[in-house]
Amino acid sequence: MDTKPRNRLVIVNRADPVICGHSVEGRNLAEAALTRGFDEVRIVTWPLDRLETSGLPLKPLDSVLPYSPGIHVERPDPVGDYKVPDGRYLAGITGRLVELFTDGVPTTALSLYLSPHTLAVSDAVRIAEATGLPVDVTTIAEAVGSDITNVVRSSLDQDAYGAAAQIFSAYLSQDRCVAVSEYTREMIVEAAAELDVRHGTRFAEQCRERITISYPAIDASAYLDLDPAETDAVLGRRGLRRNRYVLFLSRLQAAKGVDDLIEGFERAGLDDDIELIIAGRGPDAERLHGLAAASPLADRIRFLDDVGDAEKPHLMEACAVYALPSKPSPDFVETFGIALAEKMLAGGGPVITTLAGGIGEAVGDHAMIVPVEDPGAIAAALGAALALGPDELAANAAAARAYALQFDRTAVFDNLFTPHPVPA
Repeated sequence: MDTKPRNRLVIVNRADPVICGHSVEGRNLAEAALTRGFDEVRIVTWPLDRLETSGLPLKPLDSVLPYSPGIHVERPDPVGDYKVPDGRYLAGITGRLVELFTDGVPTTALSLYLSPHTLAVSDAVRIAEATGLPVDVTTIAEAVGSDITNVVRSSLDQDAYGAAAQIFSAYLSQDRCVAVSEYTREMIVEAAAELDVRHGTRFAEQCRERITISYPAIDASAYLDLDPAETDAVLGRRGLRRNRYVLFLSRLQAAKGVDDLIEGFERAGLDDDIELIIAGRGPDAERLHGLAAASPLADRIRFLDDVGDAEKPHLMEACAVYALPSKPSPDFVETFGIALAEKMLAGGGPVITTLAGGIGEAVGDHAMIVPVEDPGAIAAALGAALALGPDELAANAAAARAYALQFDRTAVFDNLFTPHPVPA
């Protein structure tokens, strides 16, 4: 029996277990692909030991949900010896892509993060075509945002023309170029225009003409119609009470505004039984633990660093308020806000956030907006949120969910992909 796939999707991404919305997006697109004409999905990503030494916040491995049959996560071994440090890993990924692109299976390759993943896909296509073997590959590159705020911005700040040009040229070499928000698209065009002015290149106009928007893909089904008994069980295991805690659930890094949230929680004058739950991992964890320990409300602030995929929707749905007071930093800006859309799908209490970056596209008119770096405004919003009556809470939650359904993975997938026809 011939078990060779007829239509393959390859996703190049950091992948689970990274605590990152776009790693989860890769999972969601992979799952959607199996219902949309692809009979095999391969997520090509990094070895776990390399991810662990990278400083990226990782989920506990035992909390990562399994992939459906037909989805294969590949972590190619590095190629070469210690004399070629990071390039060994990229060589492993690129080499594996060449093998997948030349085995005769019609393939769509999606890269999330331009550097290094789109660079790897671009190289792999060029190498595959140079082999003389048949190549049937359609490429899609998704700019997440940090690839511009970090890599391209650093290149421009250092006037490293070649590094910036490499990224833009790899991006524009793909069959389709997308960005995760209109904010991200405009940021890319502005960066390209700055490079053009300095060095006479012609990237900005191409970016304006070719980049379209593809919002991040979310598994809405994981957040809808939650079983109240399971929610109660999750709360019981965590020692929480429904509607009696303020929730932050995201990466612990300075740009997420957790320090402002802690101060706002202190100043809000909430009932003594209201807790602040800070869930996540990240580079700012130690500093934030110190801030919380020094707070006059230290006994009401708790950290959770082991929240799994299965319990996240329940924690979101049962909180009194979800707060993500994000603020731009030199190395990060919220280019969409996946966790905010997930919370809106889950229902429950309102969202408090800022309009940093692309957050406005994620929440529409369905969040309580505060200025960046304004603990006083956060305190006022917390008080107002907890004063809302049941009918207003229910109406607000229903409207927020209806808005966020546009980010369901099936709708996003259908907008993003045009699969190869499956042979009869």
